[in-house]
Amino acid sequence: MNVANTKKEIADLIVHESKRVGSPITTKDFEIFHQPLNHFSPALPEGKMAVYTFVFNDVFLKVGQANQRSKARYQSHHYHIRSGRSTLANSLIKDSAMSSIVNEDNVTDWVRNNCERFDVLIDAKLGKITLNFIEGLLQYKYQPKYEG
Repeated sequence: MNVANTKKEIADLIVHESKRVGSPITTKDFEIFHQPLNHFSPALPEGKMAVYTFVFNDVFLKVGQANQRSKARYQSHHYHIRSGRSTLANSLIKDSAMSSIVNEDNVTDWVRNNCERFDVLIDAKLGKITLNFIEGLLQYKYQPKYEG
C-alpha cells in the first residue's frame, strides 16, 4: 500500500465530503498518522480523538474510533483478545480463514507485525459528531472486513 497515496486519499475524502455537506473540516483540524508494519502504538495525544484503521495486505480489516477518554481503545485493545468483545484480535481468532496463521498465543504479535494503520487524529474540540462522520466515511469507503 502506498503510504502517501493512502494518506492523501483519506484526507481528500474528509475535506471534500465535509465541505459537500456544509460543515467543512480542513486539514488544520486533523492529521493522518501512519503506523507501519512492526509498530507499537503510541498513546493518543492529549486533546485528540481518533478514527483508526488496521490494514493487512491492502485490505482494511477494522475501522473504529476512540474519543479522548478511550485512549486504551486506540493504543492497545485491538491487539489483545481479553480487552473486549469487538476487538480486531477477537475477530481474527473467530475467523476460520485466519485459523492457520493466527491463534490466541500469537495474535498480539501478528497484528503488530502484519497490519499497518492509518489513523486520523482529530482535535477533540470538533466533538463526537465529527468523530462519527469521519468513522462513517472511512467505513463506507473501505468496507472493513470486521465490524461490530
